[in-house]
Amino acid sequence: MSLKKDKQKVLGEVFDEERITGFLIGEAPAGVNRDFHLLERAYRSMKAESFATFVKLFLAEGMDLNSPGPDGKTLLARIAEHRQGAEYSEILKTAGAN
Repeated sequence: MSLKKDKQKVLGEVFDEERITGFLIGEAPAGVNRDFHLLERAYRSMKAESFATFVKLFLAEGMDLNSPGPDGKTLLARIAEHRQGAEYSEILKTAGAN
């Protein structure tokens, strides 16, 4: 049995739309799907409300919510096991992730 990292609580950071849009910029490490990397980075950094805004912007850029991580799992599949992931899972499902 392996232990999974859970989402850490994000405290005191203000995420306006400009800051959220900044999460659409960046390159993934070698061997990691860029769309997955950007999506996971936003998930780990944002409160649910900001993450919902990010997902809308992410989709508007034509990015793929179902892109696989290095283990072949989508972000939705990964966070299904996180105690604090339910609200984020709903955001992803509502946006069309499967």
